Amino acid sequence: MTSKQVMTTAVLAAVLARSTVMTVLGQLAAVAALLPSLGLFVQQIVSAFSSDDALRGPVAGSEELTQ
Repeated sequence: MTSKQVMTTAVLAAVLARSTVMTVLGQLAAVAALLPSLGLFVQQIVSAFSSDDALRGPVAGSEELTQ
């Protein structure tokens, strides 16, 4: 695992732990407000771990650099 992946995993664990603590403490309204952003966060993490750099498309504006 690269250092970037380790850092990303640590951040994900911290965010999920915070959500768990909020739920245990009875802050259901706060958790409900965070669910959409947590879902997107998890989706991006899964995408980052499962995708390969070779599978990604060219960077926006890269055609201007090649001319």
